[in-house]
Amino acid sequence: TTDLMDNFIIYFGHILSDSFYPVLQRAIGVGSAFEGWSPRESDVEYQVLVPLNAPRGHSFHLELDSAGQRPGRNVRVRVELECTCTREQQREDMLCFLHHPEEELRRNQQPSLLHTLCRDSYLDVKKTARWFYQLVRATWPALPQSHNWHLVLLPSTRSCKFKLTKGKESLRVEMFFGVRQGDSDVFVSSRTADAVTQSTVWPENYAVAEMKFFRHIAVHAPHGSVHLKCLQLLTRILLGMGFYTYIMKTIVMHQLNTVPLSRWRRRYFLRRLGDIIEYLRCCLQEKCLNHFVIGNKRFPQEITLPVDIESAEPPNLFHHLVQNPSAHSQAMSQYQDL
Repeated sequence: TTDLMDNFIIYFGHILSDSFYPVLQRAIGVGSAFEGWSPRESDVEYQVLVPLNAPRGHSFHLELDSAGQRPGRNVRVRVELECTCTREQQREDMLCFLHHPEEELRRNQQPSLLHTLCRDSYLDVKKTARWFYQLVRATWPALPQSHNWHLVLLPSTRSCKFKLTKGKESLRVEMFFGVRQGDSDVFVSSRTADAVTQSTVWPENYAVAEMKFFRHIAVHAPHGSVHLKCLQLLTRILLGMGFYTYIMKTIVMHQLNTVPLSRWRRRYFLRRLGDIIEYLRCCLQEKCLNHFVIGNKRFPQEITLPVDIESAEPPNLFHHLVQNPSAHSQAMSQYQDL
């Protein structure tokens, strides 16, 4: 999957070299398949985030949606034109969008990003997703993987999903896209669990920071550490139940941040498994499970977080249980089943 994404980005770069579409950076593998604990033995979906940079003559500005609440803080990506008249910025084949006549721009230059993927000066997720699909369809025949694999594009409005098959082998990939917040490992991305999210809204996404946390643990944990086996087992059990996979992942990350890594050796497997389930019970009883990334004062220093996220009050992932007594009763019943 990583090789395929690298090939896609290279060919995308060739196609887009003279345009003013977003500049695509190398894709970052995130989620359970890249963290090493996918709950499914087959039909795994590989999720990759493709960072977007502003094209020349443009800049991105992230604006917090005033109605947005953590977790899932919503952001809009405002696109602004920048002057390219100075000698340092000017290319021989580029006209300045701000200072050249519109007629000359229309006649001699590709349209600006504002006229292709934006809505009211804001980068539009759905337009960007359609553009991604067009890129994948156009570049696939040129990729070396196309000689052995069959590509089927799958429907999605906020990402680009496709399935690859080769004989009895198959894999599914979801390419979603995001804009990095400063120099941090937190992005605003096209992915959202809410089907009614507006097309100019980019929810805050912590998948890269979480992936790097698991990578950090892999480097420092003893050989044969069972943290991934615990997570994989419990999420596999939960597939037919009411708990989201992300809930169990959050609990295991909290445990990894507090239980010494030396205590995750194979001989402690049942004890760690029991600790995780007991942690879930306590959180359900208290109707409180803090988000792992937001407000975490013990996050590894090599993973960069925006200052406002580090200092923020962690949101409660079980806030719905506080508001809905029947949902809490159902969750406790599901815990007994677990």
